[in-house]
Amino acid sequence: MTLIFIQNLTPTSSWEYFVVFLIGFGCFLIGWIFSKRKMKRKYEKLLADCESEKTEISMDVSSSQGVRAVKTRERSGKAVDSSETTQIDLENSPLNFESFGFANPSQKDDLKRIKGVGPFIEEKLNTIGIYTFEQISRFSPEDIQTVTELIAFFPGRIERDDWKGQAGILKKGGDTDFSKRLSTDK
Repeated sequence: MTLIFIQNLTPTSSWEYFVVFLIGFGCFLIGWIFSKRKMKRKYEKLLADCESEKTEISMDVSSSQGVRAVKTRERSGKAVDSSETTQIDLENSPLNFESFGFANPSQKDDLKRIKGVGPFIEEKLNTIGIYTFEQISRFSPEDIQTVTELIAFFPGRIERDDWKGQAGILKKGGDTDFSKRLSTDK
C-alpha cells in the first residue's frame, strides 16, 4: 500500500523536478535569512555590552628608566665580553664604593684565585665594578649582602667560602690553599 502512495508522489516530468527544486531552495533561503538576522542581533547586543564595559589600560613606563638590560650571552650560549659592553653607573649603583674602594679594569686581579669564584662569577663581579682583592677584603656585611643580591648566584657563598679572608691574604701577595692548588695545576 505504501509503495503505491510513493509512486504517485514521484515527479514524472522535468517541470515537476524544477518546482521541487524551487520549493527546497526557497525554504533554504528563508531559513538562512532568519538565522542571519538572529545572529546579527545577538552579536550586536554582545558588542554593545562589551563597549559599555570598556576600561582604559595605561602603562606607566617612566619608573623603568633606570633599568638597563646587559647582554651577557650570545644566542649560541657563548659569553659576551663584558669589558666592552658594560658601563658601571657608580652614581646609581646600590653598592657603597666609598666603603670598599673604587677600581677599574686596568687594576684587575685574578679573582678566580679565590675559592668559590669561577670565570662566570668573576665576570659578574667585574660587571658590577669589583676588580681587586683589595675591594673584596674591605667588604662590610652590608656590602656582602648587596653583592650577593647583585650577582644572584649561590646566596651565602661569600661568607661560606670566606672571600673576604682569602682576598686579604691574596692582596698581600700570599697564597691560600686554593690558590696554591691553582698554581700547581697550571
